[in-house]
Amino acid sequence: MPRKVAVIMGSDSDLDAMRPCINRLKAFGIPTQVRIISAHRTPAAAERFAANALEEGFGVIIAAAGKAAHLAGVLAAYTTLPVIGVPMKTSLMGGMDSLLSMVQMPKGIPVACVAVDGADNAAILAAQMLALSDDALMDKLAQFKAGMAAEVMEKDQNIQLEEF
Repeated sequence: MPRKVAVIMGSDSDLDAMRPCINRLKAFGIPTQVRIISAHRTPAAAERFAANALEEGFGVIIAAAGKAAHLAGVLAAYTTLPVIGVPMKTSLMGGMDSLLSMVQMPKGIPVACVAVDGADNAAILAAQMLALSDDALMDKLAQFKAGMAAEVMEKDQNIQLEEF
């Protein structure tokens, strides 16, 4: 049975920024569960989810949060699954606060981290992790990357036709 990916957000205000992640996971055919769990407001739920994630069939957890952005770290503390943090852009510091909260994890509790509002890359990274044991998913990723390369080559050809 293919492993699922959990997309956990600290708030429903993160949903619009995380839609590209959810859509990309679905495009790769990866079963996805989306949840709102707060590291600060519902810490017991965060612990429960992370502690049971492997048994529930998850292979990767993606955690999106802004400001203090402790969600990814809290989830990582309670699981051996890979956790990918997506720092959310904030009004106060533009997401730098979120980014620093995720990349400053203590030894032994790693969190992979993508760019601020890097939802699409989080999905691709999760797919690459799962593809290590899923040849069909590895083929989908290869096709995806080949499609990106073809798109760039087409744009290069088109711009060469321009007069500068």
